[in-house]
Amino acid sequence: MAIKTIDPQVQKSPKAKPAAKPALPLNQIMVGDCIESMNSLPPNSVDLIFADPPYNLQLGGDLTRPDNSHVDAVNNEWDKFASFAAYDEFTRAWLKAARRILKDDGAIWVIGSYHNIFRVGAAIQDLGFWILNDVVWNKANPMPNFKGTRLTNAHETLIWATRSEKQKKYTFNYDALKTANDDVQMRSDWWTLPICSGGERMKNDDGRKSHPTQKPEALLHRIIVGTTNPGDVILDPFFGTGTTGAVAKLLGRNFIGLERDADYIDVATRRIANVRALGAEDIAVQTSKKAEPRVAFGALVEHGLVRPGDRLFCPQNRHVARVRADGSLMTGESSGSIHRMGAHVQNAPSCNGWTFWHFKSDTGLAPIDLLRRKFRTQMGM
Repeated sequence: MAIKTIDPQVQKSPKAKPAAKPALPLNQIMVGDCIESMNSLPPNSVDLIFADPPYNLQLGGDLTRPDNSHVDAVNNEWDKFASFAAYDEFTRAWLKAARRILKDDGAIWVIGSYHNIFRVGAAIQDLGFWILNDVVWNKANPMPNFKGTRLTNAHETLIWATRSEKQKKYTFNYDALKTANDDVQMRSDWWTLPICSGGERMKNDDGRKSHPTQKPEALLHRIIVGTTNPGDVILDPFFGTGTTGAVAKLLGRNFIGLERDADYIDVATRRIANVRALGAEDIAVQTSKKAEPRVAFGALVEHGLVRPGDRLFCPQNRHVARVRADGSLMTGESSGSIHRMGAHVQNAPSCNGWTFWHFKSDTGLAPIDLLRRKFRTQMGM
């Protein structure tokens, strides 16, 4: 089967010259079966995969409310499988194709409900992926259980996994998610994300929703900010109405969408074309200090940002240390690194000297970490 692509960001023009085809169909929708499409892509070429596969809901008929009004539920042909075995076969096939195209430091997110996520999770482990977290998306506004025969299904589960157990490197912007969460470590239960509704819900000309399981952009926003970097390639094998593509474009990431339904493709194309990408400064995320280039305090002394003989102070101005030419500090008769001397004067087992020791600035005491940042900027680091 031939694979076609549609670029939702470029309007057709008879005067436009065809652009050189990239190695990957970046920011395009590949039309056709997702497994065939993934198998046509080069291996080790994608940074992240976000997958919202069919849930295999196994609905036996139409759903109605107590007043006998119709519930617009998922009854599409793409969600129907002859048996659990058929669903498992499909799941393993697309996961195998997905694993092939992931980079060695790549990762995958898969979302599902109780109908399918446990079967998907088993396949993920059987195929060699390594699960990092399962995330519970607690919906702020779930659909009620109209018959009152069971608990309201108010959450979905996401699995975040790396390509393999031995994989040590993968993108996780820990500090960015912590900053977004008011400086509290992001947990695996996500509470503030409602289901897709209102103006965000894509609708057909007749006012009906275009896709029954459209995911909220807020959910993709958190995943993309937390587990990718600007310029990364994100592939969505079940593209639908293009939520992944819309958020990826907004946040300066590249996307590849795989979809076979012409109506969904039309909606996604128009939707993504209307997205205006943010500027480079606006998509930068809070980085971990551990990820920044290492700078020794002695380098600041060598370059004159701190001079031998200068005095450094603790935040309360109770302890004073003198800078020496080799980058060590001396207080009383003791000497050592900024970290060792910070711990020494506090009688503590350890100390971060960059935040403990301060220099006198025009506005008062300031941590020497500011001088380290200045040095990184000057050195182009």
